Amino acid sequence: MEIKRSATAGTLESSDIFVLVEPNDSGVELELESVVYNQFGEEIERTVREVLNDFNVKNIMIKLKDRGAVECAIRARVETALKRAEGVDKQ
Repeated sequence: MEIKRSATAGTLESSDIFVLVEPNDSGVELELESVVYNQFGEEIERTVREVLNDFNVKNIMIKLKDRGAVECAIRARVETALKRAEGVDKQ
């Protein structure tokens, strides 16, 4: 999948995650802010990287602001942002 434009998904509400994706020419760059980073930061990053691998994304800047989202919400938000960035889904 090629990221063609910037796109977002999610909110900054409690138990959600805000995802911003942008085109990037230098591989995968991931920035994560989370209220539960110390406890779950590695798991969140692993989940995001799994979704990126599932969609075969090689070049992306992805910024995440987590407010305690569960894994299925993280996956859904990342997938939605990716599809919007590719042009599959309207924002």
